[in-house]
Amino acid sequence: MTGPIRLLLADDHPVVRAGLRAVLDTERDFQVVAEAPTAERAVALAATGACDVVLMDLQFGSGMHGAEATASITAAPDAPRVLILTTYDSDADILAAVEAGAAGYLLKDAPPEELAAAVRTAAAGRSALAPEVAHRLMDRMRTPAQALTKRELEVLQLVGEGLSNQQISKRLFLSQATVKSHLVHIYAKLGVDSRTSAVAAATARRLIRR
Repeated sequence: MTGPIRLLLADDHPVVRAGLRAVLDTERDFQVVAEAPTAERAVALAATGACDVVLMDLQFGSGMHGAEATASITAAPDAPRVLILTTYDSDADILAAVEAGAAGYLLKDAPPEELAAAVRTAAAGRSALAPEVAHRLMDRMRTPAQALTKRELEVLQLVGEGLSNQQISKRLFLSQATVKSHLVHIYAKLGVDSRTSAVAAATARRLIRR
């Protein structure tokens, strides 16, 4: 790549964006060209072709989720690379981001040099995963029979948010019978026999976010 790596910062907290800009501006080969306070705005700015890498938060105050924005951005031809930068490290969040096409996944407490290296790696077309995120993905690969699928994690995340089977079926466009089937598989994999126990076990293992 010739010229500086052009960056778009997508985060709903102005203080976080200011902090990121301050860190990234110290790198000679980086240029922060735009900021987006919403995921929708990030999608619109990314579509202009003005940036090479988008640093994307996962959770915005309302509206589109970061993983949804990532999927929208990466679906376009010659799309910029998306590097997730978040506080969340649950399996549900990681899998959603990876499936959406994220080039990397980093936690916000990463040291500046790790962030800079991840940006350069993403810009070069390679994957950039925080060590702890890579470790979680490797654990899933080692024990696939025990790992919850992405859909099971989605169902369990909504259970943790207090939704009923009927509400989950509407949210995920599934039949209630399918939701119940997913819960049976979840209980078996986690070695539990109730919704409360499943949420507690999954939260303890950082499978879902609470």
